[in-house]
Amino acid sequence: QVQLVESGGGLVQAGGSLRLSCAASGRIFSINFMGWYRQAPGKQRELVATITSGGSTNYADSVKGRFTISRDNAKKMVYLHMNSLKPEDTAVYYCNADLVIAMSTSRGYWGQGTQVTVSS
Repeated sequence: QVQLVESGGGLVQAGGSLRLSCAASGRIFSINFMGWYRQAPGKQRELVATITSGGSTNYADSVKGRFTISRDNAKKMVYLHMNSLKPEDTAVYYCNADLVIAMSTSRGYWGQGTQVTVSS
């Protein structure tokens, strides 16, 4: 079964740091883009950062300069390093990836989410 599993969320004080990890498992030929999204209570899910298979990155304006996305293709993992965290970063963070699961066939997958809470 192909799946994405996140880890690394938790409670942190404002100004602190956290690292989120997401592991892809199952019968996967390769991984196209990977990314992180978040959803705060009462708000829509929003993009945080994405990274292509070649390493090109894209960030939401609200996290530029504070968050860094990276990936390890060999381990089929993507990471989100979060620094200078603010209370407004509090949300459930979701991993998203476009996975090649068969010849010329790719599908988008979501992880189950991990809670990040930043206290003021």
